[in-house]
Amino acid sequence: MRILAVNASHRGDKGHTRAFIDRLFAGATAAGADCQVVTLARLKINRCLACAKCQTTHPGRCVWDDKDDVRAVFDQMAQADILVYGTPVYIFAMSGLLKTFLDRLYARGVNTDMRLSNSGLVFHGIDRAVCSKPFVSLVVCANVENETPRNAIAYFRTYARFMDAPHVGELLRNATTMLGSDDAEHQFPRLVQVYAAYAQAGRELATEGRIRRATQRQANQEIAPVPFFGLLKRFRPVKQRIIAYTRQMGETDVANE
Repeated sequence: MRILAVNASHRGDKGHTRAFIDRLFAGATAAGADCQVVTLARLKINRCLACAKCQTTHPGRCVWDDKDDVRAVFDQMAQADILVYGTPVYIFAMSGLLKTFLDRLYARGVNTDMRLSNSGLVFHGIDRAVCSKPFVSLVVCANVENETPRNAIAYFRTYARFMDAPHVGELLRNATTMLGSDDAEHQFPRLVQVYAAYAQAGRELATEGRIRRATQRQANQEIAPVPFFGLLKRFRPVKQRIIAYTRQMGETDVANE
C-alpha cells in the first residue's frame, strides 16, 4: 500500500497539519504501508491562468508543466494507492496553497467530454488516475466553533462526488490552540485517545484501505475535559471561558519566547 499525503499548510512541516499527518503515518508505516509527504509550501506552484490552452492548443498539458512542480506532484499522486489531503483552515476554507494546487487539475480533464459521475452529477472528463484516487481529508483548525471548518469539509465531500473519488476517511482536528503547552496531554487527557486513534486510522488505511467510522469518531472527538462539551460550547458563557483560556495561553506563549 502506497499512501501519499499532500501537506497544504503555509507553515510547511512546522504546523499542526504535518504533526497529525505524521501521527497517521506512524500507524500506516507500522502496518507496512509506504508513506510519503509532499509539502506544498516547499514547492513552486503557479496559479491557473484560465488560458484554456490545456483544452485547445495542447490538450492535457498546462502551460506551467515544465516551469513549476505541480506536474511532478500529480505524477506522484497517480502512483499512490491512497491520498491524504491535509489542510489548515484559513478564513473559513482550505488554505489558498491547496486551492491553487487543486485548480491545476483543470488541465487533467477534457471539458468537452461531458458525462455523469457515479453520483449522477453532470461533469466533464477527468484524469481518473489522479482525480479519482481514494482519499482522506484531514482538516485542522484552531477554533472550536463547528462553523469554522464547515466549508473545507463540504469541499472534499463535493470533490468526492464529482471526481468519483472514494472518500475513505474524514478527519477533523479542532482546538489546536490548546495543544501548544508541554503538558497538553495532562491538561487534556482525551488527547491520548485522539493520538491513539490517528495511529489506528493509519493502520486501517494500510490494511483495509479506509478508516472505520468508530476510529474517525475517536480521532475527531472534542478534547476539552468537560462532559458534553460539543453541546455546551454552543452557549455564550462557555465560549467566554474558552476565550479567556486561549488568551491565557497566548500570554504564556509570549512570556516563553
